[in-house]
Amino acid sequence: MLSLRTISRALPRFLPRLAAQSQPRFHPTVQSISLLQQTCKAASIPRYGAFSTSRAAREKEGQVDQELSAKIESELELEKEMRDSEQLPSSLQDYLDSSSFELQDTPGQEEVVLTRKFGDESLRVSFSIADLNAMDQDPNDFRQDPSDDPALYDEDDGSIPESAQSGGANTKGSINAGHRKDGNINIVPKDPITTADLTDPAHDESPPSDEDDEPSFPARVNVMIEKVGHGTLQIETTAQDGEIVIDNVYFFKDAELADAKTAELDWKRRNLYEGPPFGNLDEDLQVLLERYLDERGVNTALAMWVPEYIDFKEQREYLNWLSSVKSFVDA
Repeated sequence: MLSLRTISRALPRFLPRLAAQSQPRFHPTVQSISLLQQTCKAASIPRYGAFSTSRAAREKEGQVDQELSAKIESELELEKEMRDSEQLPSSLQDYLDSSSFELQDTPGQEEVVLTRKFGDESLRVSFSIADLNAMDQDPNDFRQDPSDDPALYDEDDGSIPESAQSGGANTKGSINAGHRKDGNINIVPKDPITTADLTDPAHDESPPSDEDDEPSFPARVNVMIEKVGHGTLQIETTAQDGEIVIDNVYFFKDAELADAKTAELDWKRRNLYEGPPFGNLDEDLQVLLERYLDERGVNTALAMWVPEYIDFKEQREYLNWLSSVKSFVDA
């Protein structure tokens, strides 16, 4: 009796355990699948390095920035001490006040334009500060005769002119006596020069020089004279040493071709007859064309004003360029 009662009491607790043990266990598999999915997700997520916009992070990049900014600042101060680029000099302003031209100067652009009316004509005079930037330090270099280049001659045939020889071969007080057997030029002295000759001003053949006068530079000045319904006369000139020198004279029935701003107009202009070189014209005709410009204000006063204004504008644009570069470096 006791054993049967004990079995009957224990049976309700034993049967659920037996049923649970008889079922298959899937927990390890499910757990392994979930771990694999988490690993794949973690691998698919792109990882980026930490990015900071703090001042300390920026200072690590450029090590020359501060030195460059300080150098530009010193250059700005030096240029401002030498000249006030904002105030137009009185000599330039006086010309604008006395002439009939109106100035069109856009900051940041190289071209400067002067406009005026002359009867039923519209005049447009333009020039650029690029002429000053392109000028070599020695203004006489661009006038050098290409025939003076010794590289164009053959030393063996003795065809090198004296003007193309180097300073050692063609010096004062010496004469070219022909070529020696070794190919070098044989130099013999001229009349001996004494110490008294060197100190005598009468024997000084060097031209007088004025160190205070700065050499003028050639500035290209483009003149366009338009008559509505009658076309445009374009005259290319050069302003230097207070003179306006005419280089070329063109005529266009279509005013747009005079200042071709598109490739199509430029192509049409190239196929047009532009006239003979100005130097080939009759001398009287050349003189009358010069007087024609002078009557319209393209004269000596303009020739003296243009180079001075180019120098002023180039200085102002240079200071603006320095300020822009410094602002960029400091940003």
